[in-house]
Amino acid sequence: MKAMCFEDLDCWKLGRDLSREVYALTKSAPFARDFAMIDQIRRAAVSVMTNIAEGFERGSRKDFAKFLYIARGSAGETRSLLYVALDLGYIDREQYQKSRELCIRCSQVIYGMIRHLCAS
Repeated sequence: MKAMCFEDLDCWKLGRDLSREVYALTKSAPFARDFAMIDQIRRAAVSVMTNIAEGFERGSRKDFAKFLYIARGSAGETRSLLYVALDLGYIDREQYQKSRELCIRCSQVIYGMIRHLCAS
């Protein structure tokens, strides 16, 4: 039987999807000219998947839950920054909605993992 790894977790996979989405959004103009915003939103998005991975690899439920809370916070930060991008005209309403839904889904799945860890 194969040992579970963080790449098997749905929350990590969604975090990876979110990172990919944010990088795609920030490549095009006018977004591409706002280096501070690009740096902030990319860091927030990447933080989702990296905190899930780091917490998982720590090997304890308590540490994993702590890092999942951080990852969930990063999904919220990304979602908040998407509002800024929309308000500044960097992304259109459709791009915003698609990315926002991905952030919300990440948060939900991460929270489900937290509840699972804390219930066990």
